[in-house]
Amino acid sequence: MAEVRLEQAEKRFGDVTAVTGIDLTIHDGEFVVLLGPTGAGKTTTLRLVAGLEMPDHGRVSIGGRDATPLSPMERNVAFVFQQYSLYPHLSVYDNLAFPLRSPTRRVDEATIRHAVERVAKLLRIEQKLQNRATRLSGGEMQRVAIGRALVRSPSIFLMDEPLSSLDAKLRAELRLELKHIQQDLGATVLYVSHDQTEAMTMANRIGVLDHGRLVQIGSPREIYESPRNIYVATRLGMPSINLLPLSAFPSHPAPTGTRTIGARTEHVAIARGNGGAHARVEWVEHLGDQNHLHLAIGEHKLVTLVDPDLDLSVGDAVDIALQQPLYFDADGERIGG
Repeated sequence: MAEVRLEQAEKRFGDVTAVTGIDLTIHDGEFVVLLGPTGAGKTTTLRLVAGLEMPDHGRVSIGGRDATPLSPMERNVAFVFQQYSLYPHLSVYDNLAFPLRSPTRRVDEATIRHAVERVAKLLRIEQKLQNRATRLSGGEMQRVAIGRALVRSPSIFLMDEPLSSLDAKLRAELRLELKHIQQDLGATVLYVSHDQTEAMTMANRIGVLDHGRLVQIGSPREIYESPRNIYVATRLGMPSINLLPLSAFPSHPAPTGTRTIGARTEHVAIARGNGGAHARVEWVEHLGDQNHLHLAIGEHKLVTLVDPDLDLSVGDAVDIALQQPLYFDADGERIGG
């Protein structure tokens, strides 16, 4: 594994700037997730590291060496694509062994067998090694695609939303397995996702991208609790952070310049109203261990978490208290953070 660094990386496609001014370091053995919506520049950043795209400006270094002029083969990276991209006419064993049989590597068959069997066991597909790729389930095919990268010892693993096509249960299982494998191998991983759960549960650090710019990077806790602006604040949290104008809370003390107050669902405390209520219950969403309470403050909406035993119904009046709110100015930038 090796440290990978992008310095002022920029890539344009015609009149469209895909990424610009990216300064990012992925430390040796670190799991970094790039988070953002479609078009934020996530995949382009991966492709710049892989050498599949050349930057129009800036440089890429791998292991302290300028890798910008190097071909993808010379960079020694492993790429896991969103689609499985398996060879359908080959067995699972041969799909896994394929990267090690490259003429540029010249690995002997005994070493290949050891690597394939080790990775197959890690991914729990050792019983499928003789199966054709076309005889696997979606989850098994994705395990093979990930395993094909793991059999190598690259400088960095690049993963482009590898779990996005799986169902929710399997995605949760593989998410946990992939993190365990990364820790066991001490692997360096740059992972792209639009799924906040993947980012929160797997990353050592999360980088939030917006229209090709790296807006903020930090630990999952830092990004969640101390977002730089409204855009970053809305990337994490389910339900999303409540954003209301300061006028919705006229008696709440707020820093000078505040235009918007942000409150996570767990930071909105409620009590039954006594006639001077701030809000009314519009809907109660029962989730078993907790309820999502949908409230209206005048024309503004917000959602909070409440105990399922709390006796509230649609139309009830409630008082609201904000705990650990975030404050944003007219440009959406956080005040005091």
